[in-house]
Amino acid sequence: MNQTKPTVIKRAIALLGATLVALVAVLSTPTTAGAHAGDQSYLYLDITKTSVSGRIEAPLRDLNTALGLDLGGSDDEVVVGLNQNLDLIHAYLRQHLNIGADGTEWDITFDGANLFFSNLPEADDNYILFPFTAAVDIAEIPRQLDVLFDPFFDEIEGRDALLLIGNDWQGGVIENGHDVLTRFDNGSRSQQIDLGNTSTLRNFVESGKLGVNHIQTGPDHILFVIVLLLPSVLVFTTRWEPTATFGSSLWRVLKIVTMFTLAHTITFTLAGLEILPLPSSRVIESVIAISIAAAAMHNIRPLAANKEWLIAFAFGLFHGMGFASLVSGLDVDRGTQLISLLGRNVGIEFGQSVVVLLLFPGLFFLRRTRYFRPFFLAVSGFLTIVSLGWMVERAFEVDLSVSKIVEPLVDWPRVLIYVAVFTAVVAVLHRVERSKDQLLPVVAKSEKFGGSTQTS
Repeated sequence: MNQTKPTVIKRAIALLGATLVALVAVLSTPTTAGAHAGDQSYLYLDITKTSVSGRIEAPLRDLNTALGLDLGGSDDEVVVGLNQNLDLIHAYLRQHLNIGADGTEWDITFDGANLFFSNLPEADDNYILFPFTAAVDIAEIPRQLDVLFDPFFDEIEGRDALLLIGNDWQGGVIENGHDVLTRFDNGSRSQQIDLGNTSTLRNFVESGKLGVNHIQTGPDHILFVIVLLLPSVLVFTTRWEPTATFGSSLWRVLKIVTMFTLAHTITFTLAGLEILPLPSSRVIESVIAISIAAAAMHNIRPLAANKEWLIAFAFGLFHGMGFASLVSGLDVDRGTQLISLLGRNVGIEFGQSVVVLLLFPGLFFLRRTRYFRPFFLAVSGFLTIVSLGWMVERAFEVDLSVSKIVEPLVDWPRVLIYVAVFTAVVAVLHRVERSKDQLLPVVAKSEKFGGSTQTS
């Protein structure tokens, strides 16, 4: 039976194209501010229903100039100098930061200092981070705040400062590091900040983007999805054989992804709501590494032949605990937390679905060529070695530089080039094998994987 009909090819191309369009739409989010410029101070606010906290990021050079200090040298020397002058610096910052509402100012308490470095090559000055908490004396934070922020304005001509809302879960601002809300300068040292209306939808959407980003930047979760995807275009009889149709292959993928989704949703939600206590991150990350190795070794020597969904469910429970670290310890009310959990889970599902849909067409057409089996074994072997390396790193806290090897392979958007090249090469190989009438026969099996038959 010929499985290379134009309708099947069109279906695969449409699937790949739709996935790319959706991925670009979700991840193409414009920003209004880049890395620190070296001559501005930054005020980040974290807003919850009942609290205001945040941090000031100030150039070390400006601290030295304004306070007559001589902080410099190595990182350790800067830290020593900061600690020796911390009371002086905190007192200065308190004079130049006021936060309040409705005519009331809240006391500001600073907590230490941390080093931070600008990402811009032209900004060679260190930045120092000063975390703080406001002593709020009202039951609920209003959506309009009065803020004065003018560090170094009097001591250094031309200085200005920027305010960013780092987190405002009720307003749908989450882990913002770029979008500037307002600018302070000599003519506008004090401003009323409008946080806007609370927005469940924005919370959900922004949480979803973070879920996508976690998959995008999490090579271990990507590799687990890939290693489960590899046998989805095969059926195991006495050995791995190509599945019969595009639909049957997609059905196998659907079962695997659904069970993985169900499993990690259970633990992700329970742990995120602090109902399920989380093991240490060391344990969770080690088990995640083991899950990749187990699934990869299953591909080489099946552990649960034609029941990869069982592997996906079992280890998906631990992956959910890994995802739960995204929301652990959130200082928000339960309703806001539930929306965030839902949004991040949807984002994670979208991200892993993208991985599946990008790779599936190429794997489907490669499966009937003589090149699939060596490719299948080589990739599974490579992933076994990588995951065992991760397991050793995480369990024994040693650095084997495994991620330095893997991360360039899954780096966004470079990975799209790899996928496009892979799919194009597979299309050529499939066409050549078909022209020579050398495509491998397919295996049609019942839902319980019994009574297999071979068709050409």
